[in-house]
Amino acid sequence: MGTTQLETAPEPKYWHLKTVLSEALDSEFAVGEILPNERDLAARFGVARATLRQALEQLELEGRLQRRRGVGTTVAPPRMGVAVGSAQGTWPGEVGDAWQPADCAPAAAPAEVARMLATDPDEQVHVVRRTRVSHGQPVAAELLYVSTSSVPELSAIDAPSGPARARAVLRELHRLGLEGQDRAVELGSARADDAKALDRLPGAPVLVVTTRFLAEGRTAAVSVATYRADTCRLTFGDAGGVEIHHGPERQAS
Repeated sequence: MGTTQLETAPEPKYWHLKTVLSEALDSEFAVGEILPNERDLAARFGVARATLRQALEQLELEGRLQRRRGVGTTVAPPRMGVAVGSAQGTWPGEVGDAWQPADCAPAAAPAEVARMLATDPDEQVHVVRRTRVSHGQPVAAELLYVSTSSVPELSAIDAPSGPARARAVLRELHRLGLEGQDRAVELGSARADDAKALDRLPGAPVLVVTTRFLAEGRTAAVSVATYRADTCRLTFGDAGGVEIHHGPERQAS
């Protein structure tokens, strides 16, 4: 790697450095490759380490870099598209689904989810945990809430717990005729359990996608999927509407 000095620029020095680093990522590094340490990078570009850190933080927010404890700073893979608003016609877990079931356990759903499922607040439902991995790294974690009335033939004897139980719930869910689904997207902060599953720090920016699956004239299941905001981007289909929230009221665009 040669030595490149930054010239005087009208924008903040860290912002100009970000642009230079981004060009270097495109021409000199492959996805997953570990960058030199901060001392070497600061020396190469003739900047203070504080300026370098600002540039690296910005590139991480933009999804170009990933910084992990014990590993260092690596070049991030391209952002994964999250389809929002486009017509979807499959249940979770059908052929081609990129999610991997991790566990399933009975639990009471959060109040908002219980309302969508039309269950009592203290009524237990099946909670399926699933994860999504891209380029060997976790990019999303999901909690899929399925009411017991949606899978009445489920047997606890055949699959009492774990991934086998999760697959059994999904298999029974597929017996229903999917009539449609709707989605809502919010920007949030990673809770402790989500941060652990996604290999992020608590409070890291995330995209929360809530999906209602409709069958037999009611909500049969609700998915709450938490995506790493630094690795994912939203994609919209022709039929998709975007909800804009203004305080307590909602306005559709």
